[in-house]
Amino acid sequence: MNIFTYTADEPLLFTQLYFWIFLLAVLSVFAIIKNKPKAAHLWLLAVSLFFYYKSSGNFVILLVITTLLTYGISLWMDKVKSRKAKKSLLFTGILFDTVFLLYFKYTYFFIDIANSWFSSGIQPQDYLSLFVNNSFGTSFSVDKIILPVGISFYSFQAISFLADKYKGRLKEKTSLLDFAFYLTFFPQLVAGPIVRADVFLPQIKEKYSLTAYDFSFAFFLILKGLVKKIFVSDYISVNFVDRIFNSPDTFTGIENLLATYGYTMQIYCDFSGYTDIAIAVSLLFGFHLPMNFNSPYKAVTITDFWHRWHISLSTWLRDYIYIPLGGNRKGKLRQYLNLMTTMLVGGFWHGADIKFVFWGGMHGLLLVADKLIKPLTDKITKKSVGRFVLAFITFHLVNTLWIFFRADNFQTAVTVMTRALHADLSSLIPVVSAYIKPLSVIILALAIHILPSKIKIGYKDWFCKTPLPVKIVVAVIVIFVLVQVKGSAIQPFIYFQF
Repeated sequence: MNIFTYTADEPLLFTQLYFWIFLLAVLSVFAIIKNKPKAAHLWLLAVSLFFYYKSSGNFVILLVITTLLTYGISLWMDKVKSRKAKKSLLFTGILFDTVFLLYFKYTYFFIDIANSWFSSGIQPQDYLSLFVNNSFGTSFSVDKIILPVGISFYSFQAISFLADKYKGRLKEKTSLLDFAFYLTFFPQLVAGPIVRADVFLPQIKEKYSLTAYDFSFAFFLILKGLVKKIFVSDYISVNFVDRIFNSPDTFTGIENLLATYGYTMQIYCDFSGYTDIAIAVSLLFGFHLPMNFNSPYKAVTITDFWHRWHISLSTWLRDYIYIPLGGNRKGKLRQYLNLMTTMLVGGFWHGADIKFVFWGGMHGLLLVADKLIKPLTDKITKKSVGRFVLAFITFHLVNTLWIFFRADNFQTAVTVMTRALHADLSSLIPVVSAYIKPLSVIILALAIHILPSKIKIGYKDWFCKTPLPVKIVVAVIVIFVLVQVKGSAIQPFIYFQF
C-alpha cells in the first residue's frame, strides 16, 4: 500500500490498522504543539485534508472550493448592512453549496426522469473532470460521475454555518483557518455527526483539555465502536444479510424475514459504531461532538425514534427546513405538510432514488399519524405494558421501512417484503440452525441495545474507573476477538455512500 497516495480500494477507514498508526502519528505531533492553538489547528487542518484525500482522492479540491466559497460569502455577509442583502447572500451561498451536492449526487436521477418523460437519450458526463482535463491536461475519466465521500455531510455543515451567520448566532468573527478546520475536521468529515458551527467554533477558542475520564471514555467508545462495526455489522452483513438482499427470490420467506431484522441491527451498529469512534477521536483532540444516537430501537413512537436516531441530521432538518417552513406555527394542516416536506428532503438527502423518497415520505406520514394520535399514545405510555406494545409496533414499522433503504431498488424491496410476509414458520428451525452464528449475533446485539440505560451507564463507568492495565487487558481481549471474526475484504461504513 502506498501511504501517501489515494487508492480507491484502500480508503483510510477506522477499522483498518493503518488508520490507528496514522492517528498515533497525528496525536504525537499534536501533543507537542497542543498549547499553541494556531499551530495545532493548522496541523489538524492539514491532516484532515490528507485524510479526505485518502478517502476520496482528488475530490479534496472540491472540499477546498466549498470551503473558500462558503467562507468568502460569509465575509461578504459581515460587510453588508441591510437584512435584504444578507438574505440574498445567504441564498447565494446555499445555492453554491447545493449545486455541487445536486450535481454529484442527483445528476443520474434527474437525467433518468428526463429521459423517461421526454424519450430523450441524454448520457451523463462528468463535466467537472472534463473541465479539469481541458484546463490542466489531466486525464480523469469523464464517463461516470463519482460521488465524493461525505459531500452530503460537509455541504449541510457549510449551509448551517451561513444560516447561523445570517441569524446572528455566531457573534465573533471567524478566521479562514477556523472555518476550514471546522468544515474539514477529519473524525466526522465523511459520515458525521453533522456538527453545527455554533457548537464547534466556540470550542476552537478554548484551551486544550483532556481529563483522565475523557481519555478513558474515548478508549471505551473506540472499543465499543469497533465491536459494533466489525463484530456485529460486518459479520452479519457478510454472513447473512447481503446474501438474502442480493437475491431474495432464491431464499425462503423466513430467510427474507430474518434478514430484515439483521439489516435493522446492521445499519444501527454500522452507523452508530462510526459515530462512537468519531466522537472518541475528536475527544482526544479536545473537541466534544454531539451525541448522534440514543438507543433508537427503544422508541415508543416514530417521533421518539427521530429524537433518538441520527440526531444531528434530525435536528438539522428541524432547524433549517421544518422551522423555516413554518413549523407548527401556522395551523395543523400546514404543520403536517411541513413534516412531510422535511422528511421527503431527509429521504432525498440519503440518495437519488425513488426508494429513499418513499422511505422518507413514509416516515413523514408516520410522523403526521403520531401527531394525530398523540393524546392516545400519551395515555398508553403511562403504563409499562403500553410502552412495550408501542415500542414493539414502532420497531417493526422502522424495520419494515429499512427494507426499502437497504434493497438495491424498489422492486427488490417489494420482493423482500412480499416473501417475508408469506414466511412459512414451519421452516424456522432449519433456517435458524443454518444461520445460528449470525442470528445469535443479531439477537445479542438487540438484547444489549434494549438494556436499561442504568446498566449501560454502569458498565461504561466501570470501564472508565478501572486502572489502565485492566483497560489494556480488556482491549487486548476485544481486539483478539475482532481479528478472529474480521473478514479479509474491506467493508466500508454504510453512510460513506451518503
